[in-house]
Amino acid sequence: MQIELQQIHKSFGNHHVLKGIDLRVDAGTIHGLVGENGAGKSTLMKILTGYLSRSAGRILLDGEEVNTADPATAAALGIGMLYQEPQDFPPLTVLENFIVGRDSHPDNHRGRQQQRLSELSEQVHFQLHGSDSVERLTVGERQQLEFLRLLGRDARLMILDEPTTGISDRQKARLFAALRQIREQGRTILLVSHKLEEIAALCDRVTILRHGLVSGEEDAPFHIPRLLELMFDQPPGSRAQPQQCPSGKLLLALDQVSTAGERTGLNGCSCRIHQGELVGLAGLSGSGQGLFLRLAAALQQPQTGAVSFRGISLSGRDHRSVRRLGGTFLPANRLEEGLIPGFTLTDHFTLAHGCSRSEAREAATQAIARFNIRATPESRVESLSGGNQQRLLLSLIPTSASLVLLENPTRGLDVASAEWVWHYLREQFCSQGALIFSSAELEEILAVANRILVFFDGRVVRDLPIDQVDYQDVVAAMTGG
Repeated sequence: MQIELQQIHKSFGNHHVLKGIDLRVDAGTIHGLVGENGAGKSTLMKILTGYLSRSAGRILLDGEEVNTADPATAAALGIGMLYQEPQDFPPLTVLENFIVGRDSHPDNHRGRQQQRLSELSEQVHFQLHGSDSVERLTVGERQQLEFLRLLGRDARLMILDEPTTGISDRQKARLFAALRQIREQGRTILLVSHKLEEIAALCDRVTILRHGLVSGEEDAPFHIPRLLELMFDQPPGSRAQPQQCPSGKLLLALDQVSTAGERTGLNGCSCRIHQGELVGLAGLSGSGQGLFLRLAAALQQPQTGAVSFRGISLSGRDHRSVRRLGGTFLPANRLEEGLIPGFTLTDHFTLAHGCSRSEAREAATQAIARFNIRATPESRVESLSGGNQQRLLLSLIPTSASLVLLENPTRGLDVASAEWVWHYLREQFCSQGALIFSSAELEEILAVANRILVFFDGRVVRDLPIDQVDYQDVVAAMTGG
């Protein structure tokens, strides 16, 4: 399928988001779409998939003009998309999610679909089972399920928004091989990513957006500095090296903690976190990192063992108690756990600060300026790009917090936004408390943390200061070596 967008415009009130986008994606190719957060990528893809209407412009499929009026129409035309945020039903199983939305044709018999799910899982080496409960999967595993649903629906144009989030390097290699195979079969893939090394490894051509306009197009092989120049008004610099912060008073303690959840649970975890530490949690998706963060935030209670914060036991306490003590948690799933769809920025500051609406609106205005959030105080959070949602979440962290728990804090952020996030977090919180974060990117952990905990099969198998870390040893430990 060849897709062509001609002079696509989109405005939200007085905010002109897309300013005449021209884009052609040739059939049987992998085409990259890059740009900094807020450049218009998500809005453009939502128009193509029928989730948003366009203010002006034309969409052509194989040379014929079409109207993607709604998601069902786009799907009928052969357009499918994997979104950054899971679009599944957590109370259902993996198989039920794989089947949901299909008609009652005999070929969609449950047994046949279980076989199809197994075949696709094996093809891309995902370890998902039909009987698994989706609400116990990690965000990365739920994204894997979305990708399998897309494959199962035989979409002719597959739009992938940050498809490698939360999967291991081995799974990524298998996924890339599967994408190349799909391309050879004649399907068209539109890859939206901030990871330029993935664009360089996979794509035949790339289009760069900046401020709602096409700033350039390049054919493979790509020159990464040239792409950065086209993406940003000022290309980002090199990431600062982690600093060895002196350890202060004890903040968080876990003693022989075990609990069920995620893929492996958490087993016999003991750990001490002190003021001044920036701790990275590494491991394959679902190896226990998410449970560690939720136990520290009192969002989950241990089945055995004890968790304490600032010398106070968290047994029987909830996350509100942790917040009162100076702890805060930012989840990876922004719209399900972090923000409230339908609420504006002002609404969120009203809830966060317990203040009047006029005070909350002023706080939202100040946050927009300080955190460079591309929105207004009355913008609804679901209308923001993933990067701007993340900046909003960061702005809601109390500046007095002494324990900041972050689940994949730069997921979906471009390189410049990620650098800004880490600069802000270090400057604001490292001296007065501790930062603990998980990341699917081992390179990010090694670049910003001063201590690393490596998880495998629900256990901490390495606990090292960053200057004693050997990259190959960490990779081996993550995979059971």
